[in-house]
Amino acid sequence: MNVLIINLTRFGDLIQTQPVISGFARAGNRVGLACVDNFASATSLLRDLDTVFPFPGARLLSLLDKNWRESLGAICDYRDMILSSFTPDVVVNLTPSVPARLLSRSLEASRVCGFSLDEHGFNADTSPWAAFLQVAGNNRGSSPFNICDLFLRAADLNGDPEGLRLADPGAEHVRTAKKLLHLPEIEHAGFVALQPGASEERRRWPVGRFAAVADELWQQRRLVSVVLGTQGEAALGKRIEESADCPVMNLQGRTSLPELAAVLRQCCLLITNDTGTMHLAAGMGTPVVSVFLATAQPWDTGPYREQCLCLEPDLDCHPCAFGAACAKDNACREAVPVEAVSAAVRRVLDGEGEVVSGARAWVSQFDEQGFLTQNSVSGHGSDDRTRWIELQRVFYRRFLDGDSLEGLSRFGDEMSPQFVEALQSTLSSARDYLFLMQQQGALLARNPRDTLKKKFMASWQQLQNILTENPSLEVLSSLWLFESQQQGHDFSALRKVIDRYAALVAAIHDLL
Repeated sequence: MNVLIINLTRFGDLIQTQPVISGFARAGNRVGLACVDNFASATSLLRDLDTVFPFPGARLLSLLDKNWRESLGAICDYRDMILSSFTPDVVVNLTPSVPARLLSRSLEASRVCGFSLDEHGFNADTSPWAAFLQVAGNNRGSSPFNICDLFLRAADLNGDPEGLRLADPGAEHVRTAKKLLHLPEIEHAGFVALQPGASEERRRWPVGRFAAVADELWQQRRLVSVVLGTQGEAALGKRIEESADCPVMNLQGRTSLPELAAVLRQCCLLITNDTGTMHLAAGMGTPVVSVFLATAQPWDTGPYREQCLCLEPDLDCHPCAFGAACAKDNACREAVPVEAVSAAVRRVLDGEGEVVSGARAWVSQFDEQGFLTQNSVSGHGSDDRTRWIELQRVFYRRFLDGDSLEGLSRFGDEMSPQFVEALQSTLSSARDYLFLMQQQGALLARNPRDTLKKKFMASWQQLQNILTENPSLEVLSSLWLFESQQQGHDFSALRKVIDRYAALVAAIHDLL
């Protein structure tokens, strides 16, 4: 069969599509990929691909500004190009945007996984996992699942025990990397890569601290630091060069994506913020120490490979909510000390079980169900936040797979009484309103009176208010809102959603 995967997002998410590509290829399928043309060169790093269809995103946006009819015609031309050479039997759309949904539906494959549209133009997600993937994209600080696992489940695939393993760099790119790293005038023991950039300033660990770690690695191990990133991040690299008292090679803006992959292969370690380079290093098999600040957290966007070490501030307010201004003047940027990163580096390079202090530190590992998880190496494994994340992984996995929520062991004894009491209070109120909506729904099905409709909608709004008030239930609140609104045009389907969530809320309450 021909399987077309649609991922019209950024570089890091494109790289994280690899487990889905390989999952379908292992089953004997031919696999094609539709991606934004800006990142088409990165597809040489992906294994098991038979063909690639670069999506002309910038051109289509330009046409939209001039004439939407021309833009629509260009989309149809793009669809026809795919159909002329790779008629898909299965379409896997991992991008919830309207253009990606339109493309997914217009290809008229016999099977669609992920995001599409129904015959009326409403969003049509093919599974609860797809709905969770969309919700997680807007609430990544709260998601208990790695984005690669969400991609796999939305595609109706199981976890990949290999993790993220990309294609080997080509011989010409390896030669270029070795030439860039040629340093005959200095006796050294190898290279360590630094990526000081990130998508936002508040998600960047201070440049001076990168320089301090570079100094330490040179003094103690004779490792030369190699600064990576784009030309637009060159000022960060220059500041590291000026601050460090050790040899520093600045390759920012000097490599293509395949050459960057080859450079990472030559390095014994990458120290980075939450970036696309982090995922590329994981895919190259290069050990990773990464710092997660502001909205970033490792359970969701950490590298999809075992034995990577992720650090985050040991602050109650971390991670930040998306779209919200920081009330503490981005204090988390200063909250991960050099000593914590140095300890993480020693643990990774020396293979010893050193306890990391000064930050929340996690080592990645696959659990028994094949999902990536995080194990604390800083003494935070028994915190309320950690236990709550672990509990969510248990009940959401069953809920989204459609499995029974019965027979789960109590979990509340492992969290503080105050935390459990706050959750139970919210869940008890939510359970009552879901029961009320079940009763109101049964009455409406028999007699759809306007007064009862108003009461039903008032109950729905009150339930949403209750869930939103507890930040620990952010995922549940967003998922309920999304799924209930999705079925707003189909009352029978909405009643089934209410029944599902009534069972889920009752099960969580009882587990506590």
